[in-house]
Amino acid sequence: MSDSLPLSWRMVGFQELLGVRVVDWEPDQVVLELTVGPHHLNRSGIVHGGVLCTLLDVALSFSGLHCEAPDQLRKAMTLSLSTTFVAPAKGEALRTIGRLEGGGRSTFMASGKVFDSQGNLVAMGEGSFRRRRGSEVEV
Repeated sequence: MSDSLPLSWRMVGFQELLGVRVVDWEPDQVVLELTVGPHHLNRSGIVHGGVLCTLLDVALSFSGLHCEAPDQLRKAMTLSLSTTFVAPAKGEALRTIGRLEGGGRSTFMASGKVFDSQGNLVAMGEGSFRRRRGSEVEV
């Protein structure tokens, strides 16, 4: 974990273990990247679907957690997540874009897409999330 990043941008636990990085975060949208390594592959030598699901889960949840205060760590829990695998990833990097689609003070919906390093759509998903207590949106 890089201490130079704002607290809200840092990955912990499983996300950090996978190597997920926030590269851009604005209200209602986040962009994540992952450098693909051998530990991300399945027996067929392509990126494991669990990695793609995790990228979508993180991006979709983060899309509803943006905060201008760099030292505030907002949290959410996944209520539902639907994933569609489109094509095998090519190249050595994945880029995931998560977008907030709607919702209220505590529950929100988001959608997202995962692209490989050649710009091909690899997976897409949508989900619903609940902001953890203390992470609600100001109204």
